[in-house]
Amino acid sequence: MDLPVMPPVAPMLAKSVAEIPPGMQYEAKWDGFRTVVFRDGDEVELGSRTGKPLTRYFPELVEALRRELPPRCVLDGEVVIAREGRLRFEELLERIHPAASRVRLLAERTPASFVAFDLLALGDAALLDEPLSRRRPALEAALAGATDPVFTAPASLDREVARTWFAQYEGAGLDGVVAKPLDQPYRPGERTMFKIKHERTADCVVAGYREHKSGPVVGSLLLGINDAQGRLQHVGVCAAFPMARRRELAEELAPLRMTDASAHPWGAWAEEAAHAGARLPGAQSRWTGGKDLSWVALRPERVVEVAYDHMEGARFRHTAQFRRWRPDRRPESCTYEQLEEPVSYDLAQVMRS
Repeated sequence: MDLPVMPPVAPMLAKSVAEIPPGMQYEAKWDGFRTVVFRDGDEVELGSRTGKPLTRYFPELVEALRRELPPRCVLDGEVVIAREGRLRFEELLERIHPAASRVRLLAERTPASFVAFDLLALGDAALLDEPLSRRRPALEAALAGATDPVFTAPASLDREVARTWFAQYEGAGLDGVVAKPLDQPYRPGERTMFKIKHERTADCVVAGYREHKSGPVVGSLLLGINDAQGRLQHVGVCAAFPMARRRELAEELAPLRMTDASAHPWGAWAEEAAHAGARLPGAQSRWTGGKDLSWVALRPERVVEVAYDHMEGARFRHTAQFRRWRPDRRPESCTYEQLEEPVSYDLAQVMRS
């Protein structure tokens, strides 16, 4: 491979803002694996956000990119899996598997797509120093003939269109809106774009915590919500506390610590078979490897209000943020019924636009 922009390339990133800023190019925020694609003739490489190659996990996509892309190019975009009209991030996670036979099976069962939103090189020309106002038309021209499963991300200069996308596209599994300055060159690894994400709140049961790597203080709170059968399901964690607050939380929660966790709703978390019938903390996976997933069990008596962006199945897609304790709420009142469900929106409408 001999391209004017060579791997690895750290993709350009975005900083969170509360409102959609004016005077920019707007795109939907895709919920998949951020990927930089390199093609030089028959050679195709998929680079992850961290620079590690993803190529072996998506053989069907490599074949499609070889067919649909210009002979020599570098693209920034997102690898996604779409099914039944919305994105499926959990199915995307399953694609990262060490067994080649499993990779081949999933390539047929849950094929991936690539959504391109920037062009970093074309032919012998590097475009990193070109402004977005020139890179975007070049991207559209380069992919004008591309067909499923290779798409060009919809973009608009109209702020009202971006607001409509923000309201509608969540129902297709998208993750908000990204705003990009038009005069901006491509700056790998720098947070020079802006992202606007949905934020909602939920009342959750605090049923345990993991200690911080620095010592016996709170690293993250383990959150639970009761399902329709009254079973407490692990839905995610609340983290990102200042160190002083981590110590305070450890002291606050000390009276709830359980020396014997056998009676805890998640008491069987260390047994692999228990994870098949419920959402419990501590499940080992190819993502966690040998990481210590032990946690401190608490009597599930305290309720916390947290902020979250959206759900992925029955859990929070990302780490939730602490808002306040809710002494006025009973743990049994924390159910899935409280969660707002976005209005469904067909992902095909997004792709076609």
